[in-house]
Amino acid sequence: MASCSLRSLASPVRPSMAPRRPSCLFFLLLLGASGFFQSYAVEVDVKDASNATCLYAKWMMRFLIKYETNSSDYKNASLDLSSNVTHNGSVCGNDTQAALLAVQFGEGHSWSVNFTKTNETYQGDFITFTYNTNDTAVFPDAKRKGPITIVVQDTMHPVQLNNVFVCHNTDFFEAENVTQIFWNVTVQAFVQNGTISKKESRCRADAPTSAPTVPPTIANVTTASTTTLSPSPTTAPRPVENPETGNYSLKSGNKTCLLATVGLQLNVSQDKPLLININPKTTSADGTCGNTTATLKLNDGNSTLIGFTFVVKNTSASVQKFYLKEVNVTLLNRLNGSVISNADNNNFSKWDAFLGSSYMCRKEQTLEVNEDLQIHTFNLWIQPFLVKENKFSTAEECFADSDLNFLIPIAVGMALGFLIILVFISYIIGRRKSRTGYQSV
Repeated sequence: MASCSLRSLASPVRPSMAPRRPSCLFFLLLLGASGFFQSYAVEVDVKDASNATCLYAKWMMRFLIKYETNSSDYKNASLDLSSNVTHNGSVCGNDTQAALLAVQFGEGHSWSVNFTKTNETYQGDFITFTYNTNDTAVFPDAKRKGPITIVVQDTMHPVQLNNVFVCHNTDFFEAENVTQIFWNVTVQAFVQNGTISKKESRCRADAPTSAPTVPPTIANVTTASTTTLSPSPTTAPRPVENPETGNYSLKSGNKTCLLATVGLQLNVSQDKPLLININPKTTSADGTCGNTTATLKLNDGNSTLIGFTFVVKNTSASVQKFYLKEVNVTLLNRLNGSVISNADNNNFSKWDAFLGSSYMCRKEQTLEVNEDLQIHTFNLWIQPFLVKENKFSTAEECFADSDLNFLIPIAVGMALGFLIILVFISYIIGRRKSRTGYQSV
């Protein structure tokens, strides 16, 4: 594997400048296979006026962007860090001012995250990403020209001061047709005494489990070398077994705010059909909870990222319901983190139930993310809002599970019976008319 490195130092600060800006030591490491994939690891060491480290970060990231073209259709673009990277605007932060980690790269693109702290902890607050559609190498036919800024709330959990946050597993944020993907993250804000801590706070996805890490179950596949999706879906043979049902939850502070139980299976249309069972033993859950919007993000072994977004409709009405609005799926290469495929659909209106209730469907359901990817769900039980005492509320069942479902074959049978009777009566009437005609002759 070929590799190279680029090192740049921040320009020295003149003594006459007030206030003094922190200097940054910046590394850019190029990792990848020549001619196949390139991924840049960023390492930033922000220093204060006394040249002591005050903010340190090292991470890898990539952006998937859906944009409108001049012909009014939509394309997906992948934006990676380039060798043309600067680090202007990073701030150490203090008790009254947030710390800021900022980088600029490519043709007018920039990314930053600010950190806030309490007496005991620090955490990421907001992530700001600006991409410039004037970059014709990435957006050759973009209809909208110029910089576009996306702001998302960081879901990083509070970290103890003087601890370094580490997360090797993949995490991602979705907002406004942009998916931000991060992995191999190491960060410490508000560094004390200029020394990066040796105490680590791991993300939940990195937490060790009793079960060994194994790849997702893949059925009816003889090769995994093909990554180009076919233009139309292909019906794939079903695996011998349905996927294992997993239990997932999110917390806001110490309270559970989202509960989900589901077995998930992906149907990806390639030159050869690909069926992937999501393995709950290797899948971590993350996301955000809110009063009107909630997102559940599942990460299966850094190879499959699935995001479910739920919203509340009729927010001004006295009786409100929630439903599934958006699903995003990203398939990654395990070895280098490259994106194999990405699919998104934000026009769903599924899994609806009254606010304060849960939604249940034990029978198999299919979510058509796009023409190339489907999600099959089994034993679904979901409650994205108003969870009480860490338990599901009363469930509203899907029609396939309801007691009325047995009426369908009965109704069909009765309709066929009436049809047979009508045909028989018509036959008898026809024969009588025929006999009457012969007698008159």
